[in-house]
Amino acid sequence: MRSLSSNGGMDPLPKIQRALKVRGPREVELHETCPLPALEDDEILVRVRCVAINPVDAKVLDMAPRVGATAGCEFAGDVVKMGPSVKNDQLKAGVAVFGCVWGNHPNRPDNGAFAEFVAVAGDLVYLLPPHLSYQQGASLGVALPTVGMAVYYLWPLRLPYTGPGRSPIARGETRQTSGEAEETRELEATTTLADRMEGAGGHVGVRHLTRPSSPPSALGTPRKPGTSRYVLVYGGSTVCGAMALQMIRKSGLVPVCTCSARNFALVKALGAQEAFDYHSPTCGDDIRRHTADTLAYALDCITDLASMRICYTAMGRDGGKYMGLEPVPLRAHTRRDIKPNYILVYTMFGKEVTSPRPFGRPARPKDRVFAERWYRGTQTLVDIPGEIHPHPLDQGSDGLHGVIKGLDRMRKGDVSGVKLVYEL
Repeated sequence: MRSLSSNGGMDPLPKIQRALKVRGPREVELHETCPLPALEDDEILVRVRCVAINPVDAKVLDMAPRVGATAGCEFAGDVVKMGPSVKNDQLKAGVAVFGCVWGNHPNRPDNGAFAEFVAVAGDLVYLLPPHLSYQQGASLGVALPTVGMAVYYLWPLRLPYTGPGRSPIARGETRQTSGEAEETRELEATTTLADRMEGAGGHVGVRHLTRPSSPPSALGTPRKPGTSRYVLVYGGSTVCGAMALQMIRKSGLVPVCTCSARNFALVKALGAQEAFDYHSPTCGDDIRRHTADTLAYALDCITDLASMRICYTAMGRDGGKYMGLEPVPLRAHTRRDIKPNYILVYTMFGKEVTSPRPFGRPARPKDRVFAERWYRGTQTLVDIPGEIHPHPLDQGSDGLHGVIKGLDRMRKGDVSGVKLVYEL
């Protein structure tokens, strides 16, 4: 754990700060006289030293901009103030931390990562160890909890750590959770933008959820159910994909992934047993053959029509579970033996997500319980040098002004195999 001097070494808090504010669709601007975020009882206030750009930062500006809200979700910095109900006794003024918040927040416009100060729950933040820089910490802020919620919350997979984060809620095949059941209903009731574009005006209904059935076996040989150790990560060279590869390996499972051929060496170094070029017209069939027709889990870090179709082709003859990081395009749901789902990582804060469908969610206290345990458990990995490998960094310049340029790069697709970070 890194900290400043024994008295905190902190300057008095200013009354105003600089922050990137949402101006409108695709636009943010730097404001010089913003108030500091209000601090809830279980939160800490962090002086931001470095921020990272996540794809969601650009997407929300395009799809659901909240004019006047503070943008950004990933940060690293130093604790400067503690709420009275913070339970983590390792947190104090001067301690370095990293994590994520809900930027572009509709009900909390004063709080976001692209600012000089950010407020975050004390139970949902990581302590930054000495072997990681602020830049590396910021790059991990979203990937770690996203992989937890996507891979380990709803799927019966062995956790990647031992110790304080383990609990029955996160282990073993159990009943369908209330959150999982609700998301299933939402999948049946909603259509994504990709559906509407692909369908050229055609209606997408529940019939797509019962369309028959799996394609013929790639091998034509039977297998014993439940014996597969493979997990597919579509988009293994993305930041979340790279983190998933590492965690899946630590769970004793065998990750395979898709990415561009130029990133094969990167993903294999992070744990992928094999990598497949998603540009190949036989990509899905190649994965199915490599996994001996046994693949039962697919995490899709891209979540569009093309990626979902490859994942479905790759899945074994007994079907399985598909998880997207965005609402899934139902037109690609062509096998009733595969259960599709997607996560919205903001539910981990345990509060209502007041966004339009399909992104809105009621408060889910169980998501918060799991997230707190996940943070405690994965902190043990973060603390050990070499256990967690941050993504390669592309360090920009000009602080918050540079972030504006970085958002444009992200929107144009000019980022591959690296994480954009900016010192403040």
